[in-house]
Amino acid sequence: MSESIVKTKSFDLAVSGVNFYKNIVSEKKEYVMSKQFLRSITSVGANVREAVNAQSKPDFIHKLSIAQKECDETIYWLELLKETDYISEIEFNSLHRQSAEVLKIIRSIIITSKKNL
Repeated sequence: MSESIVKTKSFDLAVSGVNFYKNIVSEKKEYVMSKQFLRSITSVGANVREAVNAQSKPDFIHKLSIAQKECDETIYWLELLKETDYISEIEFNSLHRQSAEVLKIIRSIIITSKKNL
């Protein structure tokens, strides 16, 4: 059950991130940090998908751990973009809330999965 929730929410996060990236590149002409942001935010969902198709429970945990790191990196890039005035507080809050929610779900699944090993 929670795996499909994280799969859906991480995909939605990637879609939001891609749209955000397109906007910041066209409007603010910021290419370096936004590209790092794009890589990390799309990697979250990709690694969640890999985890869903994992060959073993340790592989599942490993892939989700990578997704967790990428999600945390996404939050870092968002914070940096906000603090350097490339994005507004409103833009930050929306994506930060979404990223934090996915991160919390991923962490919860990892903890539960490790307990069930």
